[in-house]
Amino acid sequence: MIARDTYLIGEEVANYVRGVSAQETDCLRRLREETARLPEAEMQISPDQGQFFRVLLKSIQAKKTLEIGVFTGYSGLVTAMALPADGQLIACDISEEFTAIARRYWKEAGVANKIDLRLGPAIQTLERLLAEGHAGTFDFAFIDAAKTEYDRYYELTLKLVRTGGLIALDNMLWRGHVVDPGNKEAGVRSIRELNEKIHSDRRVIAALLPVFDGVSLVYKI
Repeated sequence: MIARDTYLIGEEVANYVRGVSAQETDCLRRLREETARLPEAEMQISPDQGQFFRVLLKSIQAKKTLEIGVFTGYSGLVTAMALPADGQLIACDISEEFTAIARRYWKEAGVANKIDLRLGPAIQTLERLLAEGHAGTFDFAFIDAAKTEYDRYYELTLKLVRTGGLIALDNMLWRGHVVDPGNKEAGVRSIRELNEKIHSDRRVIAALLPVFDGVSLVYKI
């Protein structure tokens, strides 16, 4: 089976890209390798995708970031390492089991102090952040959690991100299933509908990139 993040360009080219693009620390590599042994390993972003986010974060000089969907913490670790010493990542997830792995590597890498992990349904966490006065204060947000909830994540996150901030949404091609009109699976339908919504959303400027499993970059006007 072709890996979810290589089906667009093939395994050989994907391996080449990783070899000349990804710059993993030893800690990141070991986290990726430990996660690869889990049955849910495909939920982890690839090292070249992590490098892509690192470039994005540095280019916008991100200081306050948001992550919806932590898994074992690879993307969170990449983000925290790219932030300045006083930067902050608020990370949302529901799994104590997976985030326990994340916490271990965050601590080892010396970035745990930058990460505020909030366990519980992400929608409730996002609503609480808005109630706490965080609207319009985040520089960057990464959405990679329950696909059927993507529209609600998007709407809440759009309120939390500042004007000129970025939102990245993962899996927006969902292994190409979005182009199959006969595929009525709930997650596929949700992503397809959100792609169309973002395309005509006058609140943002957006681009759907055919990389990894499809990454939408959304710039809040």
